[in-house]
Amino acid sequence: MCLGLSSMIASPGQPYLTFHEYLQMEEQSNIKHEYVDGQILAMAGASDAHVTIALNLASSLRSHVRRSGCRVYISDMKARIESLNRFYYPDVMVTCDPDDQETPTYKRFPTLIVEVLSESTEAFDRGDKFADYQEITSLREYVLISTKRKRVDCFRRGEQGLWVLQSYRPDGTSFRFDSIGFEGTIVGLYEDVTLG
Repeated sequence: MCLGLSSMIASPGQPYLTFHEYLQMEEQSNIKHEYVDGQILAMAGASDAHVTIALNLASSLRSHVRRSGCRVYISDMKARIESLNRFYYPDVMVTCDPDDQETPTYKRFPTLIVEVLSESTEAFDRGDKFADYQEITSLREYVLISTKRKRVDCFRRGEQGLWVLQSYRPDGTSFRFDSIGFEGTIVGLYEDVTLG
């Protein structure tokens, strides 16, 4: 399973692809690619810690949203940012919008997006990718989870569109995602994880 963007590689001299061409290519491809305004970026694999954290969280979220109308997706589902002509593969994504059931290979209206950080992608996840995700008007929370230390950074969109950071660390026992009324424990999130 390939979670996160352990490495992004654009091929030199790559032709421009429309998003329809990208979706068609992605259906046939053995590896996943993200799409940034006509260019594709190959994704590499992820570490044991990365995969385990994402799975622990997705399992808890799935139990929490069952029968609520919300859906939880892991790394194989794309998030589409129409205004910027981009597709990303979040590590974990929750959508509660029924219109997202109309698109089986990507979602346009996520409420919550989670990225599990890796050494090679942390700067991108905190910087340009976060800026891109902010263009999704339905997005209420953007969460970054560390694989180096027990830490969860939750960015919440406030009433005036400003993003406010709340960090959860090991001295606290729980963390909360207000967008879906979820509370989890740091211990459960990092169960069976060896930090690097």
